[in-house]
Amino acid sequence: MSVRAAVPVAKPPELAQVGLPDAAEIARILVQFRQTGIAGDYYLEFELRALPRRGDEQTFRGKMWGSRNDEGAITRVALTDAAKREHRLLVQNGGQPSVWRLTEPPVVQLDAAAVFEPLVPGVNLTAFDLQMPFLYWPGVTLEKITRMRGRPAHVFVFRPPAAFAAKNPRLGAVRAYLDTQYNAPTQIETIDPQGRVTRTLSLLELKKVGEQWIPQSFEVRDEVSRDKTRLNVTAAALNLALPSAVFAPAGLADEVRPPAAERIFKLAP
Repeated sequence: MSVRAAVPVAKPPELAQVGLPDAAEIARILVQFRQTGIAGDYYLEFELRALPRRGDEQTFRGKMWGSRNDEGAITRVALTDAAKREHRLLVQNGGQPSVWRLTEPPVVQLDAAAVFEPLVPGVNLTAFDLQMPFLYWPGVTLEKITRMRGRPAHVFVFRPPAAFAAKNPRLGAVRAYLDTQYNAPTQIETIDPQGRVTRTLSLLELKKVGEQWIPQSFEVRDEVSRDKTRLNVTAAALNLALPSAVFAPAGLADEVRPPAAERIFKLAP
């Protein structure tokens, strides 16, 4: 059974703003969100649907392996573009975030500006969207507690460190709606220095696989061009024991096979 992001028939009143969490509680909430996600090692199959406002739709298929290390969440992605070239990325989150990419040898570590480039040409999804490094930025403010799709959410505004901002002058801040029930970011807004929302990433659906909920679909919308990209998870294998080499930057040049077919749970489209 899945949980859809439904809009309530009548919008409930804004939650009371009296008694917002203090600094210690805000820090605890952020630590909790940094540590949430799919438990253990996992494997996902997904498709990306590019939905431009003008032009033809395209569908790209990919695979994802995930785990956690001492730094934080780490994700390996393999995605095939329209020219049938496979792009491989390794995305490390944490206090010292990094992204490595392999399209043609050798493996290249991306700088802070390159993380906003499309994963493959024609889509809006970026390494920044997968990484969510803002969760570790020191410049953070709890803006309010509100309802997002009928559930309470902490609304945080994250401001980039100076070095990151210098590489990305069109980025002013990131606003994230962090769901208090599912410990998941339900909406993430990229804001320019003038305060305008330029991109929105929305969690559309969750799916229960075994005993845990996993994100099944996201949508990224460019608020300027109105182009959209939708990520749909089509299969999942959880509670794996993946070798550390899967998540080594040098290992991006090596093939990684999916788990055995009997371990993979197919999700309904």
